[in-house]
Amino acid sequence: MKKIGLTLLTALIGGAVAVGGYKLLENKQNTQLSFEERQQLHYASNPSTINASTGNPDFTQAAAAVIPGVVHIKTTYERSGSGGGDPFQDMFEEFFGVPRGRQRQQAQPAMASGSGVIISTDGYIVTNNHVVEGADKISVELTNKKVYDAKIIGRDPNTDLALIKVNATGLPIVKLGNSDDVNIGEWVLAVGYPLGLQSTVTAGIVSAKGRAIGILADQQRQELYQQWQQNGADPNNLPASSAVESFIQTDAVINKGNSGGALVNANGELIGINAAIMSQSGYYAGYGFAVPVNLVKKIADDFIKFGGVKRGVVGVKFQELNAESAKELGINEINGLYVSGVLPNSGGAEAGLKKGDIITKVDGKEIYSSSDLQEKIYRLRPGDKVKLTYKRDGKEKDVVVTLKAEDSDNSSNNATTDKRSTAELYNKLGAGFIPANAQLKKKFNLSSGVVVSDIRRDGLFAEYGVPRGLIIVSINGKPVNNVDEVESALSYSKNDMIRLSGVTQDGERYNMNFPLK
Repeated sequence: MKKIGLTLLTALIGGAVAVGGYKLLENKQNTQLSFEERQQLHYASNPSTINASTGNPDFTQAAAAVIPGVVHIKTTYERSGSGGGDPFQDMFEEFFGVPRGRQRQQAQPAMASGSGVIISTDGYIVTNNHVVEGADKISVELTNKKVYDAKIIGRDPNTDLALIKVNATGLPIVKLGNSDDVNIGEWVLAVGYPLGLQSTVTAGIVSAKGRAIGILADQQRQELYQQWQQNGADPNNLPASSAVESFIQTDAVINKGNSGGALVNANGELIGINAAIMSQSGYYAGYGFAVPVNLVKKIADDFIKFGGVKRGVVGVKFQELNAESAKELGINEINGLYVSGVLPNSGGAEAGLKKGDIITKVDGKEIYSSSDLQEKIYRLRPGDKVKLTYKRDGKEKDVVVTLKAEDSDNSSNNATTDKRSTAELYNKLGAGFIPANAQLKKKFNLSSGVVVSDIRRDGLFAEYGVPRGLIIVSINGKPVNNVDEVESALSYSKNDMIRLSGVTQDGERYNMNFPLK
């Protein structure tokens, strides 16, 4: 009997040690994991009770699981815009339904709202770039009525995605799905805060995939046009848009305020972030569009790991083929992408692609539009490899292309004043930060540090010439090692001043004080 008791006691102690060790390892490694890996750990210890299939029209379980993880985002714009006519303003509001407060003179602070999706229990939230762009204050309200100030971790205008964060733990999350598995005709739910209403669920089906509607490209052309007006650049020689559109189209009702909300399947899995509607009135007219979740996962992980989007490019210019364009080019192919140019020293050039080639497949999948290629490539990073199938002289060939980096990676953050929350102050800096790695700290003999990974032109860092790549050791005398510590250190500002101490990449000591405006 004693032997049995001793064996049982040994087993209990061993189990406790194993569980404790797992928790320690989990806590240590959690910050190094992708959002999808973090969720796998979460759901491993919190199994889902949803059993519905994508064909089941009963959405009660899926709705109950998703609603707590979709939040109401409210933004305030206190800086007045330049005023005057904006030929693209009505178009932007027509598609997105969110006013851009900076572009019109405001006697009082302008306010807008949208939706967001919690993807990690420690407060990371995905939303649309246009929901938070230019905001001086961002607040997030959960379904339990708790309200938090949010800071911007990163924005990507090319995909209209943004990652924000609130200081909270134990939050409900929406399970990440796989948008590659989404089928036309399957049931989906749109969850968000339309027209100022509280959490709302609508149902429909996926009506198309890989849809490009031109809204992001039009927005980029608007900004380039404004720069041309200000700088006197040649409007006929503006750079091409780098926007990526490969939307999931749905007939689930989406209205103003749904932007940034969740599009989920009947299993309650996130398959997209609702981004736009196509309507002459600005209200639902039958079609809504969502950014595929597989693209969302990559962008969100990039913000955490690199402080900005790491975009790999093939390095070719191409034209989408159809019967009309094929006739103009004098070729017989009507499907695929016609290579109209290859950039020197690019991955495409090194792989042997030439002008006149017709790209027909990417990683073995047929290409029918430019969005098929763009979304796939945008989900990869510099150094990744992709197999392209192309036709030359009527013969089909395969080639493996190693992607090269863009000239610049895209990410930025926003801004406001010392009498407000630390999250607002963080946004006002207009910068992205990533933790300094052990190698950098050892090189410069540092015990703390964050690297300025990106600087936005309308933030304080840009205004006062803080260089990108600077290793900030402390803010207001407080050591900083991550974005949360940066935000916390801002609360110690005195006399409306921020004090930075750091080291440049050349090893020179850097100290600067500047006022909060």
